[in-house]
Amino acid sequence: MHAPGRRGLASLRSGRRQLGRAFTAGLVLTTAITTAGAAAAAPPPSSWDLGSNVTVFDPSMPVSSIQATLDAANAAQVDNEMGTARHAYLFKPGTYGTAQQPLQIKVGYYTEISGLGASPTDVVINGKVEVYNRCLENGGTSNCLALVNFWRTLSNLSINVNSAGQDGCRGSADFWAVSQAVSMRRLNITGANLSLMDYCTDGPQYASGGFIADSKLPFVISGSQQQWLTRNSEVAGWSNGVWNQVFSGVVGAPSEAGFPDPPYTTLDTTPVSREKPYLFVDAQGKYNVRVPSAQKNSRGVSWANGMTPGRTVPLTDFFVATPADSVQVINNQLARGLNLLLTPGMYDIARSIEVKRADTVVLGLGHATLTSVNGAVPLDVADVSGVVVAGVSFDAGLTNSPALLRVGKPHGNRQTSAGNPTTLSDVYFRVGGPHVGKTDVALEINSDNVLIDHTWVWRADHGVEGLTDTQRWKTNTSRNGVVVNGDNVTATGLFVEHFQQHNVVWNGNGGTTVFFQNELAYDPPTQADWMNGNIKGWAAYKIAGNVKSHHLYGGGAYVFNQNNPSIHTENGFEVPQTPGVQLHHIMTVNLSAGTIDHVVNGVGGPADTTRIGSPVFVNDYPTP
Repeated sequence: MHAPGRRGLASLRSGRRQLGRAFTAGLVLTTAITTAGAAAAAPPPSSWDLGSNVTVFDPSMPVSSIQATLDAANAAQVDNEMGTARHAYLFKPGTYGTAQQPLQIKVGYYTEISGLGASPTDVVINGKVEVYNRCLENGGTSNCLALVNFWRTLSNLSINVNSAGQDGCRGSADFWAVSQAVSMRRLNITGANLSLMDYCTDGPQYASGGFIADSKLPFVISGSQQQWLTRNSEVAGWSNGVWNQVFSGVVGAPSEAGFPDPPYTTLDTTPVSREKPYLFVDAQGKYNVRVPSAQKNSRGVSWANGMTPGRTVPLTDFFVATPADSVQVINNQLARGLNLLLTPGMYDIARSIEVKRADTVVLGLGHATLTSVNGAVPLDVADVSGVVVAGVSFDAGLTNSPALLRVGKPHGNRQTSAGNPTTLSDVYFRVGGPHVGKTDVALEINSDNVLIDHTWVWRADHGVEGLTDTQRWKTNTSRNGVVVNGDNVTATGLFVEHFQQHNVVWNGNGGTTVFFQNELAYDPPTQADWMNGNIKGWAAYKIAGNVKSHHLYGGGAYVFNQNNPSIHTENGFEVPQTPGVQLHHIMTVNLSAGTIDHVVNGVGGPADTTRIGSPVFVNDYPTP
């Protein structure tokens, strides 16, 4: 199967900013959702009270009841891009759906679907778990695309694909047509292909970015995916890829020998990895969180030979928070030595949640979202080792913040453990979109030995604020998406978009990035607004001049200056010219407006409107 043509890509990306306006508030699931299961004696509250926005299914429940609950959830969330509803649907160990009555799940915005087994094979879905194109016109029948299918989570279960009752095309695969801030982890999928695009719906697809980790997968059709990272997994095969497809520690990954045709970047092992913590129910029916240990030079799934290596923390060692809990209460519980579980919802944060103790776990369910109030830094992590922040989203607020998530003090003790890195997994950032947002930096890393494992850091290019591009440039303000000051920081899956200066600034030594995706800001009004001193524009990925060692594998910077197509950016990447700084498989792409003059440091031709959608590649910099 060939990737669909890219004609009209720019208009679709421009259309991205119109989408939110059509769904200003979205549909909110108003019915309180509580734990569902067999009519047995209730377990103690500490093992099951996960808040009103969590549903726990038991295999004894009728398939029809589960299906009805999930159908209603999808109907409420399928168009709720800028809404406030957050939900998690969790499955206790067992089998759901039958050959004659499969469980077929569609996943909407801000929705988590996860198993509660110690292994992904402990929860089996006979059916499908899918995301289709979102159809925006004529009553949901046309202008169908996946370009803004953001913010959803699927993890820790097996899918035995059964398409009974679906039409012929739908029966050809399990469809996962998504873009940024969408995570697939700890999956075991059998019975049909996995398609990362929805080729059954009329119209363009433009699924444009995603992430898979720790999963055993069938043959995968990448299709219209412009960029994708697959890490520490097994695949039966892989086809297609538009611009930037990266594989790290993946058994069965395609070779990169033909780069850039096909555009594959393949690392045999992942330099530093740690799988995301996951909630599970043990044989006694008690809830626990498994916290995987960090690995070096790893390959394949973590659960091939039994339970994922790591430690088990009972849920009784967590403070289970809801949005009704104040930051003072949360900080008091953290100070007592508890970990923190954030149940789904919107949390207004007017002073920092402070994580001061090594090995603390902060785990969010259902895209729990921390919104800055009065300029607060919503989450502040001390210079300690082994903290894990996972499944948490961050929104900038109306008052400017210095950062949304800060790891380590700007001039603190950075001597943290390389063997036990503080880890950020599936952490997402948003400046603008549902409301005006302002922050200097979204994610600031000051500690050494930090692992960033999948993040989308987004200064919103569309939303419900009712702003023109020029108004957005002046109102939704943020200088940088990610600033790394610590040494030996690793990022696996770094999506950063639309910031007003460098999207990524890397000041620390010994850094490694496996997969980087960027779109430069759409909205600078004039070239004068987009100047770095005497240099035209701000490179997407900036490594400071005093850095002596850094590695980047698979990086793309895209340009779409829709507000002023005459704007130039001199380089997509700016790095010091030293042997220890090495970039492997990097590219710039024009999305139909503006120009990136060079790929890196004056090397590589222009990504301009003479080659819309056709990347300018540099295989290695410096040239070996």
